[in-house]
Amino acid sequence: MIDPFDDTYFMRKALQEAEVAFDKGEVPVGAIIVVKDRIIARTHNLTELLNDVTAHAEMQAITSAANFLGGKYLTGCTLYVTLEPCQMCAGALYWSQISKIVYAASDDQRGFETMGTKLHPKTKVVSGILAEEASALMKRFFIEKRNLN
Repeated sequence: MIDPFDDTYFMRKALQEAEVAFDKGEVPVGAIIVVKDRIIARTHNLTELLNDVTAHAEMQAITSAANFLGGKYLTGCTLYVTLEPCQMCAGALYWSQISKIVYAASDDQRGFETMGTKLHPKTKVVSGILAEEASALMKRFFIEKRNLN
């Protein structure tokens, strides 16, 4: 039996959020948090809008999901994010005890894996889901940004 709610399905939802960020002039990173095939948090980078370097998509998603669940731990939840989390976000994800992180594109300069940042020992990580689409959006954003300046 084919599961319509697989990692690719939910990563497409995160990519939709990245497109929203792109349209707002934000670095196009989108994130959603899912529990039992239900999206409980849906957001994107808000660093420019909020003038806040901590307003990454993952941080917004953690806060939203915790509010939805009524508690600070995200056990049983999966984060889908279009770019590998940075070490700040990985630290927050560690403390949230999220069960699974699925990211699309790797960040070879600032990603938590490159930086050697540890996640909670029970957190499972899957990478590369729709990586080409996420990378293409990111590249398009920075090309357009350079051409405007």
